[in-house]
Amino acid sequence: MARGNIVELGRRAKAASRSLAVAGGASKDGALRVAADLLEQRGTELLDHNRADLERARTESATDAQIDRLRLTPERVTAMADGLRQVAGLADPVGEVVEGWVRPNGLRIERVRVPLGVVGVIYENRPNVTSDAAGLCLKAGNATMLRGSSSAADSNAAIVGCLREALAKVGLPEDAVINVADTSRQAAVEFMQLDGMIDCLVPRGGHSLVASVREHATVPYVIDGDGNCHVYVDAGADLDMALSIVVNAKTQRPGVCNAAESLLVHEAVAAEFLPRAQQSLAGVELRGDERSRSILAGIAAATEEDFAAEFLGPVLSVAVVADLEGAIDHIARYGSGHSEAIVTRDLVAAQRFCAEVDAAAVVVNASTRFVDGAEFGLGSEIGISTQKLHARGPMGLRELTCVKYIVHGDGQVRR
Repeated sequence: MARGNIVELGRRAKAASRSLAVAGGASKDGALRVAADLLEQRGTELLDHNRADLERARTESATDAQIDRLRLTPERVTAMADGLRQVAGLADPVGEVVEGWVRPNGLRIERVRVPLGVVGVIYENRPNVTSDAAGLCLKAGNATMLRGSSSAADSNAAIVGCLREALAKVGLPEDAVINVADTSRQAAVEFMQLDGMIDCLVPRGGHSLVASVREHATVPYVIDGDGNCHVYVDAGADLDMALSIVVNAKTQRPGVCNAAESLLVHEAVAAEFLPRAQQSLAGVELRGDERSRSILAGIAAATEEDFAAEFLGPVLSVAVVADLEGAIDHIARYGSGHSEAIVTRDLVAAQRFCAEVDAAAVVVNASTRFVDGAEFGLGSEIGISTQKLHARGPMGLRELTCVKYIVHGDGQVRR
């Protein structure tokens, strides 16, 4: 695809965004519900397209984690449709008055939520992102430009087809959702440089994608970064609860960003807890520090890179820490700012962990797998921001808007 074609797609999206910004909530919700119905009605067709993607990925020696992220099932198609319906049922953020006040001179000032404009999403493998991102952007009044990976090309095109048809059925511009079919690296760089067309870029993928965005993007972006998530088992933990949480956080779906990658255990409970964890984590390779290896004979030695890694698979780094401060220091050194969990019955320890751990989400006595837009009641998410401007954590509808000031007067002039 030539540069001119990418620019033309950007212009089309920008034009559609102006219409969508003033669209009524009923139209937007109607499009979401129609799209949900179309996804379910065409479930067999979507799965056929996905099988083609899966076969191509296997011939290219994709990892098990990559295959899992790529795979659609009837349940995942239903989940995509349900996600769109949930978003349709949420309050429309557009036009919400965040705050208002009256100045002594009589000026009435309001801060009002408005759409960002065009949101560009560049992502890898996961076709459900196509539906989730477009649905959230639509509800928030934004046009969406979607640039997925070649591995999911057939699936993404089929999903976008349903979304565009739904928009047309309710009288909204089809170009409110645009699929960038060119998956070349050159097209990706051009996509990141659509100044004046893309108002916010969200990359969803691995370290190499994020690095490319940081190197090449000239449009504003929000980083959905690595998820080196820790679970810390404190001296005051209920060890049965801790075991359940660790197993769920690591194994329920290991190839996603909110899965646990590191286990920290207080030295007071390490000798009792670690052998139980090893037995329950059968199939997971443990890589430990010296103290954990003295308890668990035969596990591999963890390197500095292991403690900082997002494995996205059946590998878990393990460390024994002297106290809560040691756990907090370990997370500060190796964490990626995504999600960190503590298991404890000690309220003071939990409060200190929440206050001192610098992450988008801190979880007490629950699995890191709950750090997710749908689980938070946001309907779905366009990503989980690990930066601090302008959004942090799961990005739902409000994070896909900004504010503008509306000022009402009756003839005031400044003196």
